[in-house]
Amino acid sequence: MSARILICRSNPVAPDPRVEKIARSLSCAGYQVSILGWDRSGELPASSQQDGITLLRLPIVAEFGSGLANLPNLLRWQLGLMRWLVRRRKEYDIIHACDFDTILPALASQALFAKKVVYDIFDFYADHLRATPELFKKAIRFIDLKAIGRANAVILVDESRREQIRGAKPHYSTVIYNSPEEQDIPEVGRSSETGCSLRLAYVGLLQVERGLFEMMALLERHPEWCLDLAGFGGDEARIRAQAERMPNVHWHGRVPYHRALELSQAADVLFATYDPAIPNHRFSSPNKIFEAMLLGKPVLVAKDTNMDRIVQQAECGLIVEYGDEGVLESALTQLAQDDTLRKRLGDNARQAYETSYSWQAMQARLEELYRHVSEI
Repeated sequence: MSARILICRSNPVAPDPRVEKIARSLSCAGYQVSILGWDRSGELPASSQQDGITLLRLPIVAEFGSGLANLPNLLRWQLGLMRWLVRRRKEYDIIHACDFDTILPALASQALFAKKVVYDIFDFYADHLRATPELFKKAIRFIDLKAIGRANAVILVDESRREQIRGAKPHYSTVIYNSPEEQDIPEVGRSSETGCSLRLAYVGLLQVERGLFEMMALLERHPEWCLDLAGFGGDEARIRAQAERMPNVHWHGRVPYHRALELSQAADVLFATYDPAIPNHRFSSPNKIFEAMLLGKPVLVAKDTNMDRIVQQAECGLIVEYGDEGVLESALTQLAQDDTLRKRLGDNARQAYETSYSWQAMQARLEELYRHVSEI
């Protein structure tokens, strides 16, 4: 009988591309895979099936928050997850814990019931917190580093993250980039919208530190450029309000992953201009970079965010100073006016995907890690 894997994630997985890719890959490798997510709305289906994978959701109603204001909600989620793991302990063998907000209940199940734990660190939690006292962050960092040492194996999303978890002692670790699957490429051509000479796209977490207000301020001065904007997050209301006032910004809200790729495929340029003042951004390698590679699109990133290193090595985009609208405007003007440059950067992006960042290569790493864990 193949091992039964339970992937735990503190969002509803509606969508969550990385979680869904990992689940599909493990299922294809012969494991029995289930996903358990957190439905903060209490309105999503409690259970569903897709590609032989069971998706379960705990309906613990809560608002998105930041800092200590979000602590009561996170504690309710931790308790709810722990109760679920105890009640249904005979239904799983390995817990694939995504981020710090699922690892402690997973390690409790390891201690109580001898379950194996794979710790998948999407973002190092202490560096992800925004409005949280420094003492509280230090306490979380200490606990997180200890948790890394207790897990049977650890997954990082970028090689640079090894520096971020320095001091931890993982038993086994590997790097699995946020690469999209090859079959995800949509059959969508460039939009023929009248009056749009440069089409941009951003689909992802909606936070002010991702350069979205700076980009929209620039589009106000350039009505001939347009932006497809989609996603969700803590600053969604503010970002949406600004977007809906602008005729050349098209608001799509939360979209399924295939639609996200369609919006990106229809664009001329993608961007991921994160604020390097946030520690996690200095180690970032988000989906958008690798989606640009898959789709053969040039990408615009901020300096000192680790993404600049990836883009520079692959020669697949342009690098700007975060928050400098003049530099941003200059880069976009260059891309708008030079079709040859856009094509060269896009071709380089696709080559980088094929040679270094394909999901096929990431899947092989994942399977090797699980072979190791299964043999422990």
